[in-house]
Amino acid sequence: MRPKLEEVCEMALNAGEILRDGFGKLKSLKLKREIDVVTEIDRKSEKFLIGEIKSKFPGHHIIAEESGETIGDVERKWYIDPLDGTTNFAHNLPIFSVSIAYAEKDQIVLGVVYDPMRDELFSAEKGGGAKLNGVPIFVGKESELNKSVLVTGFPYDRFTNEDNNLDNFNRLATKIRGIRRLGSAALDLCYVAANRVNGYWEIRMETWDLAAGMLIAQEAGAKVTKRDGSLDMLNPPINVIAANPLLHQKFLENIV
Repeated sequence: MRPKLEEVCEMALNAGEILRDGFGKLKSLKLKREIDVVTEIDRKSEKFLIGEIKSKFPGHHIIAEESGETIGDVERKWYIDPLDGTTNFAHNLPIFSVSIAYAEKDQIVLGVVYDPMRDELFSAEKGGGAKLNGVPIFVGKESELNKSVLVTGFPYDRFTNEDNNLDNFNRLATKIRGIRRLGSAALDLCYVAANRVNGYWEIRMETWDLAAGMLIAQEAGAKVTKRDGSLDMLNPPINVIAANPLLHQKFLENIV
């Protein structure tokens, strides 16, 4: 049984309430890697979401950031990031989100990203456009890099892995109006969709980082590819370049 977009939105709103209620009240955190943290709020939000999916859509396959895979029907698959922006959350920086995507036969058909601190709900259904709090949104029409503001992120092992995105950052920094690093990949993609930034790129990601935001950006009119230009977004290596079609090729030429 396919979920309705409204049902996924309701899940995101309720999970977002968990994040909002826990913000600024952090009691403990755990290091997954040297600078990659997980809080008890991540786990609480994820437990809620997985419980909702298992209850309403039994037998579906779930891929979640903290608990890994819940084995089920791989043709009906969920991608969950219960708290995208954990480092921000842990440092009381109010930029984070809940990200939920639903796929059928490896095609994302529903995507929802909720920012609980701004009460902004981004949503999309494949073929149905993208919305912010129920109002349609669209990418911008900027075609020149030197007039663009881009957003990016960096992998957690950037200290030890040379493929750390710093070369791309340095190359683009002299060619564009500005670069931002917000700390939530899901919101970065939604901000492209809502024309708050002109483009977004990031390398060496996970599927739950981009699944929902990718659909929202696409449905708002963005071109979303890997850094080699391919469209196979959910199979490794996971990386992303998203921008309006006028800007995408110029953007792509500067990312290695």
